[in-house]
Amino acid sequence: MGCCESSFLKETQRERDEVMNERPLTQRKEASTESDTATPTATVQPTNEEAPLFSEFSFLDLRAATNNFSSDNIVSESGEKAANVVYKGRLENRQWIAVKKFTKVAWPDPKQFKEEAEGVGKLRRKRLANLIGYCCAGDERLLVAEYMPNDTLAKHLFHWEKQTIEWPLRLRVAFYIAEALDYCNTEGRPLYHDLNAYRVLFDEDGDPRLSCFGLMKNSMDGKSYSTNLAYTPPEYLKNGRVIPESVIYSFGTVLLDLLSGKHIPPSHALDMIRGENLNLLMDSHLEGKFSSEEATQVVGLASQCLQYEPRERPSTKNLVVTLARLQTKSDVPSNVMLRVSKHEEAQSTPQRPLSPLAEACSRMDLTAIHQILVMAHYRDDKETHELSFQEWTQQMRDMLEARKQGDTAFRDKDFKTAIDYYSQFINVNIMVSPTVYARRSLCHLFSDRSDAALLDAMQAQCAHPDWPTAFYMQSVALSKLDMQKDATDMLLEGAALEEKRQRGARAS
Repeated sequence: MGCCESSFLKETQRERDEVMNERPLTQRKEASTESDTATPTATVQPTNEEAPLFSEFSFLDLRAATNNFSSDNIVSESGEKAANVVYKGRLENRQWIAVKKFTKVAWPDPKQFKEEAEGVGKLRRKRLANLIGYCCAGDERLLVAEYMPNDTLAKHLFHWEKQTIEWPLRLRVAFYIAEALDYCNTEGRPLYHDLNAYRVLFDEDGDPRLSCFGLMKNSMDGKSYSTNLAYTPPEYLKNGRVIPESVIYSFGTVLLDLLSGKHIPPSHALDMIRGENLNLLMDSHLEGKFSSEEATQVVGLASQCLQYEPRERPSTKNLVVTLARLQTKSDVPSNVMLRVSKHEEAQSTPQRPLSPLAEACSRMDLTAIHQILVMAHYRDDKETHELSFQEWTQQMRDMLEARKQGDTAFRDKDFKTAIDYYSQFINVNIMVSPTVYARRSLCHLFSDRSDAALLDAMQAQCAHPDWPTAFYMQSVALSKLDMQKDATDMLLEGAALEEKRQRGARAS
């Protein structure tokens, strides 16, 4: 199917409006009189003012956020075998993040890594999973992005469990990713490395976004494509270079994925297209629930993207204009079509049975929590500091005496006195005790100081990252602060850690 001159070679009103939307505000006002026709909603790319400002993170903060880069936090498709592993993490401000950890030899020059990261970090669009920071600490190189909780396009297309993605959402995915690429191109970042269905992520609203990680190579001198060579652009196979038109070719492979529900090599797909075997190409799991006219247009666009000669492929602007016409069900939220709950509507109670402490925390029963912590004593404290003979000073003895006095006051429910003694113990800063932090956190809760209670519970987690009690105490403090969703998340995380600990104990 050839290129349509009426839609690709002539400037449309939609294109003029998009160009005007990208001008400075003063120029937009001057240009707004050029046409009285309103821009269709589908073509307006929303900015993402909610994304945090780009910043540098410390390695310690990212290590804490990812639970010491635990294998349980890995979200990259190849797991620990991936060249550069991606972890799910959570910062102290409760924000979920995705952390890409590069191999130590990937970017030897920290200045070059920083410059590349800052360039990507300037981009801000709702169509992107935006880059919010980086870390250069010694040999460590990490990128930090917004976390997308509803999996990848590959998962929903190739590995679905209940029902495949319906046709209108597939069209929306193609359109949103085209918009993301067009925005990046407009902002001077036209190269996207290894665009594929794994790079398309679904956010908390079920909307598709393009991962920002593909805007940087996996290494300073590394390959731009890690997928099978059957899916790479011809020019890359010839000279190993990526050009803006290479991204269009890769976008064509994503269109094939959306059409077929399978990862078909472009050469095979083109044979089917030339043979006009549309039904053979289309995903049988759609059960015929798609518009043949719309599918024909998408097939034609994919064919144009997969042209051997780069100059014969459409521009990102052409992609947006063509796909904008095919948008249907614009009033239906993406999460409804994806059949996922919105983030704020997520399950509020855990399915697994709760332990007595978790149950008490879920009820915010401070008296029951107090009884359990008294009975637990210090059995969960790890030895965090071995004391030398020289450190057995009078100060050390005073510190241990302060903890003992704090324990007595805590047992007797004299919470103000317990806070004073526990604070003396903590301020000496020789030994770190997560139990002391948890106990002082409960004392603060009894004293109606929820902010201080939350900080102590977080310190307990820093001292003992896998300790369920630290998560449970944060859950209570967050509930007291009317942050119910975060409180539920912490309760669920604590319950999951406790279950994992119990499985490990049974296995041993």
